[in-house]
Amino acid sequence: MTTDLFPTFVSRWIDIPAGRFFARVGGPEEAPPVLLLHGFPQSHACWHRIAPALAERRRVVCLDLKGYGWSSAPEGDPRHEAYAKRTLGAEMVAVMEALGHVHFALVGHDRGARIGYRLALDEPGRIARLALLDILPTLVQWERIEADPPKPSPRTSSHWQFLAEPAPGPEQAIGRDANAYFEGLLRDWSGDTSLRAFAPAALHLYRQAWGVPERIHAFCEDYRAGATRDREADLADLAAGRHLACPTLILTGDGYLDRSTETPLAAWQRTFAPKAVATEIASGHFLAEENPAATLAALQTFLD
Repeated sequence: MTTDLFPTFVSRWIDIPAGRFFARVGGPEEAPPVLLLHGFPQSHACWHRIAPALAERRRVVCLDLKGYGWSSAPEGDPRHEAYAKRTLGAEMVAVMEALGHVHFALVGHDRGARIGYRLALDEPGRIARLALLDILPTLVQWERIEADPPKPSPRTSSHWQFLAEPAPGPEQAIGRDANAYFEGLLRDWSGDTSLRAFAPAALHLYRQAWGVPERIHAFCEDYRAGATRDREADLADLAAGRHLACPTLILTGDGYLDRSTETPLAAWQRTFAPKAVATEIASGHFLAEENPAATLAALQTFLD
């Protein structure tokens, strides 16, 4: 599979103390920078259908998060600090500074969005605009899981609890047939419950990472941090009344997040983003791949 998903972008390796990060970078060098952060279980490749258009007027950085894609995948630690979103947010700052950007917009999907809002809360002067794609605040997600234990359905959040179990349990279970596990998640979370939305070249890149034990461990550490350090950080900020200072867009698909108790926007407005605005599009969980036209239109309007 040799298809270049980003033919007009350059490949960059960025070395910082936390390790080596891989990015595709495109757009005019002097244009306003925007960092695109993918989610689980994907990589920077998820942006290939919208990044070129965004790069017409912006300096676009599509980054592989630590543990994902081609970026470094260090071993976790007992307190799960290495994959805490506060740690990862500080690493995003270091990467962007290495590329010459100290103030930038951030678009995050899934786990990348969790890094984005944590960074924007911790360092409000860094983020010009923040778009959060198809997530609820981490503390809200855990409250819902604990209030309504997962049922045997592919549309539940049971993977949060499974992946957060102590090592090496989840790693070993996934490792027995990693492609089947991860492809099952892509199908379950897509609007048509298939893999049709994903370009073959993108799936090839995802599968490369899924077969690496160190990366499976990193994925699990990401969720272990979510259950501990990330939730603690959210609770502390909520108690302190901290809010996102930058303009914030809650961009969701209409087929993944549970709306039975409140809308995603309501969850954000009562916690960290009282001034957020929302846009909903027709999509499962993978907005940029399932409905790139509507995703791009919403982001262009917001970033402009």
